[in-house]
Amino acid sequence: MRGAAAFIVAMSASLLVLSPASAQRSTTGSAPISATAGCSNPNALGVARTVEVDTTGGPGFGFEHFRQHDFLRDKEVVLTFDDGPWPTTPAVLKALAEECVKATFFTIGKHATYYPEIVRQMFAGGHTVGSHTWSHADLSKKSKEEGIDEVEKGISAVNWALGDQGQAAPFFRFPALRHPPELVTYLGERNVAIFSTDMDTFDFKMRKPEQVVNSIMTRLKKHGKGIVLMHDFQQATSHAVPAILAQLKAEGYKIVHMKARDTIKSLPKYDEELQKDQKLPTVSQRPTSSVVRTVE
Repeated sequence: MRGAAAFIVAMSASLLVLSPASAQRSTTGSAPISATAGCSNPNALGVARTVEVDTTGGPGFGFEHFRQHDFLRDKEVVLTFDDGPWPTTPAVLKALAEECVKATFFTIGKHATYYPEIVRQMFAGGHTVGSHTWSHADLSKKSKEEGIDEVEKGISAVNWALGDQGQAAPFFRFPALRHPPELVTYLGERNVAIFSTDMDTFDFKMRKPEQVVNSIMTRLKKHGKGIVLMHDFQQATSHAVPAILAQLKAEGYKIVHMKARDTIKSLPKYDEELQKDQKLPTVSQRPTSSVVRTVE
């Protein structure tokens, strides 16, 4: 989903290309990965390059709003997914795993409390897990205080869902790509990188997987490279991912995985608020599939 307003913000960032060995040593909001480790598919698209982001000062990425950091080479692609976790997300994770591809997921906090096991699957798969507010509210229509509450409660929810697996990356995407300046400043003070996009697929308007594939490939041919925005929440997109990856591979595109140098620590105030919202919270973090099963 995209917004109408654009704010170009000059912020500082450091991007480092990581080797598989150094990626394993990094402490980030996504699990250690390499382009080939653990990949059983010899013909996989894989990850061509991993970059580590220093989020100090809240750098912005995605040329639709932020033009300072042009780090992608020709035919390099960063895959990002918004609005999960949702029952459609495991199909996306499966398709990515089959091609040994890593992506960045901007998760809605409320959804993370519904499906914490899927957030944990994202992390376990080596993907970067960022945040996308608590309830997908349009923050341009909120007060600064209300906006901060949405941002911080969303972060608390994602970290709660991850539990002992780790913490989220300090990566954030505004719903509808609407960037209130006061919240851009706040995220900079929190050392959270802000993600717009280089190309919005508008997949939320599409009902057929082939429409999503065509949208992405048409935009990539025009731009040559970029950060791609999709929604794992959308059924058409979840079904389109295998074909998208096949097309990317066939046309010589390379996947870049963005990782954060550090993780994001949630604030105690919002952790406590989240716990109050959860009715009868329990210690168990087991996925529903291991607690309830059909026996006849």
